[in-house]
Amino acid sequence: MDAIDPLEQALHAARALVLADLVARDVAEAEVVSLVEEAVAHRRWWVEQWPEGIEYVAGLVAQDVQDGLLERYGRWPLCPVCGSGDPHALDVEPELGPDPHWVCGKAGVVVAPVGGLGAAG
Repeated sequence: MDAIDPLEQALHAARALVLADLVARDVAEAEVVSLVEEAVAHRRWWVEQWPEGIEYVAGLVAQDVQDGLLERYGRWPLCPVCGSGDPHALDVEPELGPDPHWVCGKAGVVVAPVGGLGAAG
């Protein structure tokens, strides 16, 4: 049996986490899933150039999809914490690091890990 390639494992995990968040927020339409695939393809190249960055892939794919959605559809994911004021998107923190989380920058609150928006209400 062949060993699982760590790069492929990280990319598949990142894809699954981001898709789970998209499903949790009811935005996993075909065009949006295509954004995920584009982000994964881009990050495959990125990690091939910088293998030490493999543990950052999930957060980077989440940020790439968030950027793509902002350009095409609007802010995502909207903050479920702040009930007043202008609707705003959550941020991925750390921007470049392992164990990425969705965070409300206004309230300074961790909302959920990337992949865990379904449990965050």
